Amino acid sequence: MAEETSTDVAAERYNPRKVREGIVTSNAMEKTAVVSVTDRVRHPRYGKTVQRTTKFHVHDETNDLRLGDRVRIQETRPISKLKRWRILEILERAR
Repeated sequence: MAEETSTDVAAERYNPRKVREGIVTSNAMEKTAVVSVTDRVRHPRYGKTVQRTTKFHVHDETNDLRLGDRVRIQETRPISKLKRWRILEILERAR
């Protein structure tokens, strides 16, 4: 029982990466898209629901994304100065 297997140690250190859903707002760059993620939070003092939008620079290897696409993105290692996210899947194509 005093021994720990390598799988136990790996499971203990495992930290799931953040996953977000958002809308592509820019695809003008090569292999990069900008995804806006909107969160609804309650104001701490007044209790009103407020929308907060955050922009993420996302790695798009195939330049497949178009403006208005709904996508799921995942946190990853730094790819460039601003890119720390990558595309998991395209949920809905823009019409």
